[in-house]
Amino acid sequence: MGFAYMIYLDYQATTPLAPEARDAMLRWLDGPDGTGFGNPHSSHRMGRQAAAAIELARDRVAALFPAGGKVVFTSGATEALNLAIRGSGTGGTVSYSAIEHSAVGDTAQAAGRSHVLNVSKEGQCDIRQDVPDDVGLIAVMQVNNEIGTIQPTVDWHRTAKETNALFLVDAVQAYGKVEVTRADMIAISAHKFHGPKGVGALWVRDGVNLTEQQTGGSQEGIRSGTLSPALIAGMGAAAHLAKERMAEDAEHIEGLWNRARDLFSDWTLNGSEDARWHGNLNIRRDGLDVARLMSDCRNVMFSAGSACASGSGRTSHVLKAIGLSDKQAKNSIRLGFGRYTALEEIEAAAKAINAAAKEQGV
Repeated sequence: MGFAYMIYLDYQATTPLAPEARDAMLRWLDGPDGTGFGNPHSSHRMGRQAAAAIELARDRVAALFPAGGKVVFTSGATEALNLAIRGSGTGGTVSYSAIEHSAVGDTAQAAGRSHVLNVSKEGQCDIRQDVPDDVGLIAVMQVNNEIGTIQPTVDWHRTAKETNALFLVDAVQAYGKVEVTRADMIAISAHKFHGPKGVGALWVRDGVNLTEQQTGGSQEGIRSGTLSPALIAGMGAAAHLAKERMAEDAEHIEGLWNRARDLFSDWTLNGSEDARWHGNLNIRRDGLDVARLMSDCRNVMFSAGSACASGSGRTSHVLKAIGLSDKQAKNSIRLGFGRYTALEEIEAAAKAINAAAKEQGV
């Protein structure tokens, strides 16, 4: 998949739609015979066909999760995380890592008592720290969206069990790329693994009961709203493809990472180099004017941080959590690449970015 004149290196923000996912979606927009638009909650033939497509997709999405749980479709990971945090109803404190997405941090704070778990300068949430005595839910993401660091979720899952707390994982950046960790609840978003935007899921372990937060029909049992067969079919196709291509994709991305590290060898890497998903390169140079850099390299699509907060003007809470100053955080850029990124695109982007940084004298 190529780009006419733009080089796309922002895979943490969103990924290109897989052709296979697009094809799966078209059948349920209207279909070749015009009968693919049925409501999956209707009992007639068109409704049953749409419902069958959703259940096929559910099985495909579930195939990348641990056994013994249920997939609940949502509008995306933000809704899934809200459902998990607000719906768990433990009554205890929610402990979450300092580098969680705001969908976790803001929701935990709004839901009641919350507690922040510290991270190291390498960008990992160390297990050797206390949680509150009344902890009811622990939330630690598997792969960080800004710096790509992989968290010790196996250890945090064990701590949650020892403290009788539920364990929630934001696996948005992990699902379809690496084996998803064990947890009580896991949130994902389709557009991060080459599916469509507007659909995600919450995986809920058997035995975990959540309170419905969105009422009005209970179509998903603990989640109301008419499901979109097109979006969900696209998500299912993307999940199926990710499962088939996981090793191939990982090998391709490793090659891109190695080349990118060579091309940006005189930049400082933010976060661990080893405990990291190698499709995320977050780097900095002292004195860099990132806004100017992005303007000078306008045909290279990269990020100055999380896409969700890019317009806020706030310093990255993730980079501050690993010990960077406001100035260092604002000297940082994030390059994200994946399945459809060509080596030549990495090389062309590096040439443009390095030349533009040199023009700034940094």
